[in-house]
Amino acid sequence: MDLQKLERELETIYETLLKHESTADRIAASVHPQYRSSAKNLYRYLLLRNVDIRKLQSDLSELGISSLGTGAGYVYENISNALKLVKLLNGKTWEKDGDLETLGFKGSKNLLMDHANDLFASDRGERDTEIMVTMPDEAATDKKLLKKLYSAGMGTARLNLSHGNEALWKKILGKIKTVSKESNLPIHIYMDLPGPKIRISNIYLKTDKGKAWDAESFVKIGKGDKLLLIKHHSPYVSGKHKKISPPEETILVEVSLPQIIDDLKKGQAVFFDDGAIEAKVLSLNEDTASLVVKKSHKKKLRPGKGINLPDTHLNLPSLTPEDVQLLPFISAHADLMGYSFVRNAKDVAILYEELEKLGDKDTGVVFKIENRTAFENLPSILFSAMKRPKIGVMIARGDLAVEIGFERISEVQNQILWLCEAAQIPVIWATQVLDTMAKKGMATRAEISDATISAQAECVMLNKGPFIVEATKTLKNVLERMEAHSQKSKNTLRALKVAKTGLKNIHKDFPMK
Repeated sequence: MDLQKLERELETIYETLLKHESTADRIAASVHPQYRSSAKNLYRYLLLRNVDIRKLQSDLSELGISSLGTGAGYVYENISNALKLVKLLNGKTWEKDGDLETLGFKGSKNLLMDHANDLFASDRGERDTEIMVTMPDEAATDKKLLKKLYSAGMGTARLNLSHGNEALWKKILGKIKTVSKESNLPIHIYMDLPGPKIRISNIYLKTDKGKAWDAESFVKIGKGDKLLLIKHHSPYVSGKHKKISPPEETILVEVSLPQIIDDLKKGQAVFFDDGAIEAKVLSLNEDTASLVVKKSHKKKLRPGKGINLPDTHLNLPSLTPEDVQLLPFISAHADLMGYSFVRNAKDVAILYEELEKLGDKDTGVVFKIENRTAFENLPSILFSAMKRPKIGVMIARGDLAVEIGFERISEVQNQILWLCEAAQIPVIWATQVLDTMAKKGMATRAEISDATISAQAECVMLNKGPFIVEATKTLKNVLERMEAHSQKSKNTLRALKVAKTGLKNIHKDFPMK
């Protein structure tokens, strides 16, 4: 091993950090005082991950020096300490720049813990991983269920405002408040904004008579089938379309948000039902999109199923008029809210403006990373989010897996964890955690492994099911076992595309001087 070369490589990284420190200072000045150190460290982490340093990390580990793969939360301190040790091995003495604001291992860990405690309204010191449970409708009437969930380990109750109505939500909140009072311990309330939900509204097939189209509860689907996406009140089903008629074998699929048809382009992929059915756009006209099914892992397609458009730039608002109407209710009743469909820093600003109008400075905000655009813009989203305290990130792995590809979800969820660790921002691990157990009472081995990995996050979310109490107990047991001895694993530091994109975006707002 060439120690002189290793020293030069570390010096290059160190000098890069110093060169960009004025930009780090300006970024820090733009965020809430609580996040100034975090914003600086995130920016330094993007600089570090902008290059491939796997060989450098391997050489440091060979020397018994803490590798760079475990220092996302304290980049400058980690780099400077490694450089000092290598210089000592080369018979030199050296001191880092004493004027820079830095965080060490303990400082970074404590800051993340403080931010998590702030978000989840806790005054604990060392904290356990929070467990969030989605409330079933039964919670409106069944106080015993809530008591069992609380005893099993639930700390936060989630209300998904995409379902139900205000009367139901208030009943659930009343029962939670009663249980919390009787237990003399808080149960925190999380509410999801619905966001723009892209779903199948109706499915139509041609009647035997060959003229009218009938709405169906499902249709059989397979590779090669033709679909025609249509808007509400399409003349095809209203009987007003006289000149053009789709082929007999075509299935008409009415979409909940007709704007998506205007945004589609020929050749783009369209996924249905959490990615179980993949189609491709063949052609477009003013009001319809013609598709062909390329793959189908399910035999039936039903109304109400979700639609994902990973290749399409959607001109949809992240904050819908319905969301804005719900904000006063959320501000009055929730400890934290989930922001669905956030895609960029501008979306963050839009929500913050609405909260400012309400005078809401206390409700925590969780940014749900559920599409490809949000992941690619995550650094910018985090910097913009830091303008307000009490923030977190949810890895919404269901939609995200469809958007980026199932083979990449493990890689991407790790990158989200690293970026949030660099920013000392708590993460909620969500979607299908112990899902089979919650629904059927028996967890799969893969689910237990997934629950084990979820201990890396500050909170884990469970969805509802008949066996949700048992699933909560199991998750609590798994997390307690992992928290007793687990540490974040070392990672090889190849260059990250998300870091390159993040730096490019941040330098637009904070150009180098």
